[in-house]
Amino acid sequence: MNDNSQSLSCVMIPMSGRQLLLPNVSIAEVVDYASSDAGANTPEWLVGYLDWRGLQLPVISYDAANGGALTVPGDNRGRIVVLNTIGDHHKEVPFMALVTQGIPSQARLTEEQVRKLEGEPGPADLMLVEVEGENAWIPNLEYLESLVVKSRH
Repeated sequence: MNDNSQSLSCVMIPMSGRQLLLPNVSIAEVVDYASSDAGANTPEWLVGYLDWRGLQLPVISYDAANGGALTVPGDNRGRIVVLNTIGDHHKEVPFMALVTQGIPSQARLTEEQVRKLEGEPGPADLMLVEVEGENAWIPNLEYLESLVVKSRH
């Protein structure tokens, strides 16, 4: 059987009250939830830091970065997704991390399976889509990266 349709390997990432959709290539690794304390006088979106491959990565609460409350997973369900950065500051900040509210799941999607929806995006959202009957937000990775860059100065 010859399938000429183009599909993209993606990951659905559970957050509080929503899920994110990201292409597989944007994810460097998924690790168990563990981070050091953020400390005092830190940005509201900062959960803490992840020691990953000799780097101290800021762990972002997507919910807080999007104008909501800081959420930290309970019951050992949460993971940390290490993301490759894509913006202008990639050399300075090659990776960043997002805390999840569950275990991310794989999906192979074609363009026909993803439909853009109308939704009121927060600052960290790029667009709302429907994927096989489920709503998911495509995150604005450049915005998240800009938060990390600003916090380092």
